[in-house]
Parts: sequence; C-alpha cells; structure tokens
Amino acid sequence: MSKLDLGPVGMTLQISADGRHLDEAVALEGLGYSAIWLRGGQIDNLSRIAEVVTATTTVPVVPGIIPVDVYTPGEVTRLYGDLQARAPGRFIAGLGGPQVPRPLRPLNDYLDQLDQGEPPVPPGRRILAALGPRKLELARDRAAGAVLLLVTPDYTRTARRILGTQAALVISQMVVLETDAARARQAARGPLGFLAGVAGYRASFTRMGFTAGDIASLSDELVDRLVAWGSAGAVTARVSEYLQAGADQVVLTVLDSGRYSAIDSARQLARGLPI
Repeated sequence: MSKLDLGPVGMTLQISADGRHLDEAVALEGLGYSAIWLRGGQIDNLSRIAEVVTATTTVPVVPGIIPVDVYTPGEVTRLYGDLQARAPGRFIAGLGGPQVPRPLRPLNDYLDQLDQGEPPVPPGRRILAALGPRKLELARDRAAGAVLLLVTPDYTRTARRILGTQAALVISQMVVLETDAARARQAARGPLGFLAGVAGYRASFTRMGFTAGDIASLSDELVDRLVAWGSAGAVTARVSEYLQAGADQVVLTVLDSGRYSAIDSARQLARGLPI
C-alpha cells in the first residue's frame, strides 16, 4: 500500500444551511488548499460529502470524521462505491469513535465490514481519528494513517514514531486569525471547553503534560499551545512546526473571532502557506 498523499495544508469547510459552503469549497480549491475536510459534527447526512465532491474538480474531500456509531459500514461502503464511480480517488473515509469505554473492538469490527463490503473500502482510502497509542497503532495497521486534533508539536513527534514512516499523519489545527490575545483566547475557549469535557481529550491533554488546573480553567498556556492564533505569519510558522515535527498535512479549522469570516481568513492564510 503506497502512502496516502494529501498534500501539506488542508482546510476545514463549514457547512451552511443555504448551500453557500459549496461555493466556498470551489474557492478553497482555487486557493490551492490540498484537501478539503468537513466537520464531522456537521455531517447530518452522508450526501453532504458527495455534494462537496461534485462541486469541486480535483481536490480530495475528507470527512473529519464520520462517527462509526452513527453511520453503518454499509452506508459508508455505498458512498465510497458511488464516489469512486463518479470521481475516482477524490474521497477518503475519515472515521472516528465509537464513544464507548472500550472502542477498539467495535472499531475493528467496523473496519472488518468495510474490508468485506461491495465494493470494499480499502485501508489505503480510510484514515482514523486517533489520540492515544493504541488508536494510533490501529490507524497504522488498518488504515492509511491517523488524524489528530488538539496536540502539540512534541506529541506530533510521538505520534510519528508510533505510526512509522509509511502511515500518513494529519494534524487538525484550530486557528484564530486575531492578534489581540484576549479576543483570540476567547474564540479558542469555546470549542476547547466543549472538548475538554470529553474523556478522551482530557486524557490526551494530561498525556501531553497539562495539569488538572490547566484543563479545568482552560489556562492561557493550554490555549496557546493547542490553538494557533495571531497574524497570518504566526499561523504559518505554527504550521511549519507541525510539518517539521513529522506531520504530512496540517488541516486548518478557522475559529470565529468576529473579525474575519472563515473564507476571508483562508484567503489571507493562503498567501503564506506551503500550498
């Protein structure tokens, strides 16, 4: 299995009820972003993924992630088969979960069913959300690689060692294009506060050396190490840190500080990013 190549920098697309996101997907492709990612929490129907693939022409489209406790293997298989027929090589199945105490066995069972589907969704066309060592090993052994959210460059190096050289390592990076520290941190603390309430993320923060106090208070140190904020140049420098630490791609999720829209931020960032 050849290594999955998604290019160095992707961008997360915000799905809108009025369909405006399809025009934004075309704009992101035109700006040169090497992959378009869709927020898993916004995928209320797998047809959302097909719509973005159809609206664009060549860019890979990756859901980040399809929750395996919401969509069946059969649904993912049908989507993969349809998109392979219409747009070969454009869809990578980003998979995550399930949110249960011992997720590895049901996730392995899910992957078994994708292997046996008609058509099968091969390991080289799927990527797993992973944080801890065991999930990373599963991503290495049964998928094309892993996508990690809210990790430091140091932990990126750890993840690369676990994955080895042939698995793709994608870092999902929240960014705020805002130079005022108070405004930037306020924008970051919204999603951080929600995710800090999820057991797997709390464990990950602890694994990276953050204290219980850091996690409970969403300390400035925690925010600053996990979310890239500042000028376009500062965000570009953070992207470079992750690439130098072993990431194959950094996918950016723009958080709203009230100053720029997500697509305006994407345009500003594109001028300095290695895309």
